[in-house]
Amino acid sequence: MAVLARADLHELETAWGHLAVPPGHTWLRRPETGLVMLRARIGGSGAKFNLGEASVTRCTLRTDTGLTGVAYLLGRSHRHAELAALFDALLQDETRHAELQRGLIERLAAAQATRRDAASRKAAATKVDFYTIVRGESL
Repeated sequence: MAVLARADLHELETAWGHLAVPPGHTWLRRPETGLVMLRARIGGSGAKFNLGEASVTRCTLRTDTGLTGVAYLLGRSHRHAELAALFDALLQDETRHAELQRGLIERLAAAQATRRDAASRKAAATKVDFYTIVRGESL
């Protein structure tokens, strides 16, 4: 689910367009957007504090074959949530799981890793090291 939630909407739209027989679905919970409070810790183990709020969109649907798909993602894109939930449901179908895992999930995960690596390299290129020179005391 995390790979689908982090995917680019265009990537999901393209994958949806390549499905031979896209399934119909009914809504159990239409896409809706709300806020969640982000909490953090100082140093990873210190006291908790409220960092801020983030928009989250969620939805739940059932395909015509009875499979239930759920999506929660950062942002306000209702279409992204719908497609993520549809693919979540399709991944539960034993006849489509292996094909979707190979053809969609692994490809999306690789693209996300490439983007994450590029962002990390860009940040590393701007890193500045500060050295402190310790002066001895005069006697």
